[in-house]
Amino acid sequence: MRWTAHWFLAWGCLLAAAVTFPLSFGWLRFETARDNQQIYRTFVFGIHVASFRLDSILAPLAFNILDLCSVMVLIGVFVAMWRRGNDRGVMSVQQFSNDLLPLIMLFAISITGLFLTASTHLMRGSHYVFLSQLHAVTVIFTLLYLPFGKFFHIFQRPAQLGIDFYKQAGVENGQAQCVRCRQPFASQLQVGDLKSVQMALGIRYQMEDGTHYQDICPQCRRKNLALTQDALWRTTAAEVERLAGVK
Repeated sequence: MRWTAHWFLAWGCLLAAAVTFPLSFGWLRFETARDNQQIYRTFVFGIHVASFRLDSILAPLAFNILDLCSVMVLIGVFVAMWRRGNDRGVMSVQQFSNDLLPLIMLFAISITGLFLTASTHLMRGSHYVFLSQLHAVTVIFTLLYLPFGKFFHIFQRPAQLGIDFYKQAGVENGQAQCVRCRQPFASQLQVGDLKSVQMALGIRYQMEDGTHYQDICPQCRRKNLALTQDALWRTTAAEVERLAGVK
């Protein structure tokens, strides 16, 4: 059930985004052919890429693609809600703001989008302006919610894939060895990138003998910090005793 819910939610949202954003930004548009009112022409970035007749099978699919996406998302929402309402393991750890609210938002976007189609074809455009504004509000609130819930997976998952590729490239380029304990602790690629970023930010961690702070493993850094604190404590204690003897 979890796989089914994710499949319908993912493909419904991806297809809807692939249509909505290009239409909103003008990357994708449709026009009626000048010499034939029964032919619709598709333009991508102003370039004519396809044509289809209004009585063809492709026409209703193109005109109702967002309705199909809404149905797919609603199926995914219903399956996910059914699972969250019957699986005790899921119910014991789920949270409203993190687990249920995203589903409610997706349901609101899909159902208000279908209301627009119902108003156009079944209600002769009745209350279309109100329904379009309601649909826009639900979309805006969902976009604002993106960074604060599970919708952030849209950006997090590709970033995790990028990290995996980065780690793989680091393994192929060899490991960096700590200048103190001579043990490998990170990839040469990561250490080199850290040095470059710190240099660009004006952070100077390079020592007089040519070694760099990033060439030291985390364990040795903690050891060095403890040794430095101990040395400072001993110096301070000796200075206090000397001053006390003078007085």
